[in-house]
Amino acid sequence: MTPLNHEHAHQGQSGQSSSGSTPVTNTHAKPADATTQPLKDPVCGMSVTDQSPHHVDHDGQTFYFCSAGCQTKFAAVPAKYLSKDQTSEQPPEPIAPGTIYTCPMHPEIRQDHPGNCPKCGMTLEPLMPALDDDNPELADFTRRFWWTLPLTIIVTTLAMFGHQLGWFGMATQSWIELVLSLPVVLWAGWPFLVRGVKSVVNRSPNMWTLIGLGTSAAFIYSVVATVIPEVFPDTFLSMGRIAVYFEAAVVIISLTLFGQILELKARSQTSAAIKSLMGLAPKTARRIGADGSEEDVPLTHIHEGDRLRVRPGEKVPVDGAVEEGTSSVDESMLTGEPLPVSKRVGDKVIGATMNTSGALVILAEKVGSASVLSQIVQLVAQAQRSRAPMQRMADHVAGYFVMTVVTVAVITFLVWGFWGPSPSWVYGLINAVSVLIIACPCALGLATPMSIMVATGRGATQGILFRDAAAIENFRKVDTLIVDKTGTLTEGRPRFEQAVPVQGGSAEEILHLAASLDQGSEHPLANAIVNAAREQNIALATVEEFESGTGIGVRGTVQGKRLALGNTALMEQEGVDVASLNEKAESLRVDGASVMYLAADGHLMGLLAVSDPIKASTKEAVDELKAAGIRVIMATGDGVSTAKAVAQRLGIDEFHGEVKPADKLDLVTKLQEQGHIVAMAGDGINDAPALAKADVGIAMGTGTDVAMNSAQVTLVKGDLRGISTARHLSDATIANMKQNLGFAFVYNSLGVPLAAGVLYPLTGLLLSPMFAALAMSLSSASVVVNALRLRKAK
Repeated sequence: MTPLNHEHAHQGQSGQSSSGSTPVTNTHAKPADATTQPLKDPVCGMSVTDQSPHHVDHDGQTFYFCSAGCQTKFAAVPAKYLSKDQTSEQPPEPIAPGTIYTCPMHPEIRQDHPGNCPKCGMTLEPLMPALDDDNPELADFTRRFWWTLPLTIIVTTLAMFGHQLGWFGMATQSWIELVLSLPVVLWAGWPFLVRGVKSVVNRSPNMWTLIGLGTSAAFIYSVVATVIPEVFPDTFLSMGRIAVYFEAAVVIISLTLFGQILELKARSQTSAAIKSLMGLAPKTARRIGADGSEEDVPLTHIHEGDRLRVRPGEKVPVDGAVEEGTSSVDESMLTGEPLPVSKRVGDKVIGATMNTSGALVILAEKVGSASVLSQIVQLVAQAQRSRAPMQRMADHVAGYFVMTVVTVAVITFLVWGFWGPSPSWVYGLINAVSVLIIACPCALGLATPMSIMVATGRGATQGILFRDAAAIENFRKVDTLIVDKTGTLTEGRPRFEQAVPVQGGSAEEILHLAASLDQGSEHPLANAIVNAAREQNIALATVEEFESGTGIGVRGTVQGKRLALGNTALMEQEGVDVASLNEKAESLRVDGASVMYLAADGHLMGLLAVSDPIKASTKEAVDELKAAGIRVIMATGDGVSTAKAVAQRLGIDEFHGEVKPADKLDLVTKLQEQGHIVAMAGDGINDAPALAKADVGIAMGTGTDVAMNSAQVTLVKGDLRGISTARHLSDATIANMKQNLGFAFVYNSLGVPLAAGVLYPLTGLLLSPMFAALAMSLSSASVVVNALRLRKAK
């Protein structure tokens, strides 16, 4: 996940960000003798009254706030929230960027307003979809289609049966068809013609180049044949008039509109996963005030530090920690874990999950864009817009495709004109139009992006977050998996077991010094030691000159003593002899405990043992991976004996103990040099280099932000079984992409020669431009529909 490392910007009722130096109006404050009236919190913009207990007097005015958090921010820097001219009624300008639009086929195209892609002409989509399904282009195309469909039907009917009905003279019929075709081509087809022109101007030939050329050729030829028929030779005569093809032009437009409607509807479903995630968050939260009163407020008005009540059956509004109560929380919507998770005081809860049984009071810790849900949504959107390596081939082919098709169309026109049956040039024109229309580079371009969009959404619903398309494509190739132990194979919530002093020492003193030193460490083992000291009411001392030796331990000064706490590698660096405690340490390691030595001023004081239970799902996950033919290697900073004990319990044949971050990186590099495709799974800062180097880095969602930023895949729940699920999804996605690409290549390989009339000498049949238009429209839609099958992938 990609956390946003900035202070949460609160949002008011207008939805505009109010952090920063934006002008405010005098509705934020009132004279001391004013009566009760609606006011605005100058920090977040929320409506308050003069009955609020949170207020500050500043420059002769009283400012009221929705919470103590806003009051504190204002009191610290009033000028930040007040302009020089407080009488201005100018509303604050939003500082957050607006909606960014991008192309599903060319994610590098981005702009701050709707439009069409300059490369392929496809309609740009919002980078982050909205919850509502309103699509202005879909509505516009639908209107154009239905309003002009009757005209298309009439023109087609006249062209096919007009000479049999005999209602008009053939010349008159041509004029009627012209009049009825004008609205279809020039209004309904106008967006396609504009895109065709832009493709030429931008020197980026695409599908709209072909459609624009084809419809324009058929329509302009027919207009000339109707208005000035005398310019054509007699060989163009057919049933008493110069042959016209208005019906081809209007049917092509109508069918293209119909195909676009189908495609737009199908494409909207590819973002269904993101929309479902966005819809998980509740709209309001029940906030507990400082005086104990409770009120329901919009979620955008929740601050970090607010106390919130979550009643049974309600969704947890934001990420936080339980302060009161016990309950079971259903986290399946974010993690894929089917069973509710028990929560008690001190446990973390995730926003948008469902509280099933008991009542909870939580302390808000992460709100807005910093929440887990927001980061999941952002990561899925980022992955959906990334480009898969397999797409490079499709892009390379598509770059030459359009010009090849135009060349084939010209050759078709000339061959039929010179050597075809009479009227040869009419046949040449119609077949050339069919070639232009049936070719569909759009199907080729959509083949991989649609699969990626659906697969990333499907993964998110299973608690698997892919950072980019390359991760999906590479996952299936992995043959070797390196796993960290703490927090990856184990729960990552270690429990302090015991402190063992050297002869004459005190276990309590060892715990006191170690916990004081570990206050500055982020490692789960350090947390276990600190928590144990606090549970025993041991007062912690201040640590100075704290230094973290990643992967080996920590150093620092406590009460004038220079301390070092870590594994044997750290002790060797410090020149400390640990032989006197080797036997005790080894017996603890055999039982699976992690052992850390504590030295003061270069002398060994004792050791501390911390145990970390293996996750219940780990054995099953390891068995699944081995059954799939993946070589599993454990690499941990713990002692060799501890590593061996854990490896034996899990059936892992290859393990490495007392491994430093550089050693993990070297191990990944060595395996890659041997030709292996390596995945690395870890959760800590010490795993970050190896995660970044691996072909696929897999971070535990329960771990550190640094690890998640270094990885291409995040398992939200931290369950290694997600690796097998991700591999299955990778296999299904690549198969789907190959199906789409194969379909596009086969379709065009068969369609273009058929439209050119190569089978005419054998069958005497030609492909009508109308059928070519239908095939072209359905080809793009079929690629999207095939990709949507991934939503049911297991």
